[in-house]
Amino acid sequence: MTINAQQKEVEGILLVDKPKGITSHDVVDSIRRKLKTKRVGHAGTLDPMATGLLIILVGKATKASQFLMSMDKEYEGTIRLGQITDSQDADGSILEENPVGDFTREQIVGYMDSFIGDQYQTPPMFSAKKINGVPLYKLARKGEQVEREPRFIRVSSFDLLRWEKPDIDFRVFCTKGTYVRTLAHDLGKRIGCGGHLIALRRTMIDKLHIKQATGLEAIMEMPLPSVHNLFLPVFSVIPSYVLA
Repeated sequence: MTINAQQKEVEGILLVDKPKGITSHDVVDSIRRKLKTKRVGHAGTLDPMATGLLIILVGKATKASQFLMSMDKEYEGTIRLGQITDSQDADGSILEENPVGDFTREQIVGYMDSFIGDQYQTPPMFSAKKINGVPLYKLARKGEQVEREPRFIRVSSFDLLRWEKPDIDFRVFCTKGTYVRTLAHDLGKRIGCGGHLIALRRTMIDKLHIKQATGLEAIMEMPLPSVHNLFLPVFSVIPSYVLA
């Protein structure tokens, strides 16, 4: 963390462990109030249901948002088979319920392995992606369905951590722009009984790990100098040419 002596502006990168139930923008607003500075942003949205690593950028570091968002990410979570929701996660309404077969661990691993590699993924209707300037989720709330252009993604690994019918605990490492809830939905579809995401935690962005992060509640209760001590120097994470 540095403080620009001329402008008295805090600059740096703060790794926050986002809690469940609030938006990434809510975290930005909280940090902005805590630091008493307006120039605060983040590098990669987490849905309200999701927890985990959120990179907060302060001061000059906000210029690196796009650079950091382009990095690969790791998530851990849980998929519930047998239920399909309109949002592809637990925040949505259940559209369909189906029986879940007695799949072996090896069978589940086989289905998951089929998603590893380069592929195209269609963004869900309940997402912030815009069509003609309108976020898809606003159209979805009106019951509208529009055609979405598939996006190129890469799933480097999709590992089974636990299979206890009807739930799959997993770890996935993927490129930017990957909707993990869509991955959950598509896995359920491929298995044949449907599925949706019931828990998600981002554990890593490139080499930045959740173990380096601090909970938002703890940050808000800290004296300001202690918060400043949590900052990573900009140039320890971001190449100088990105900020030029």
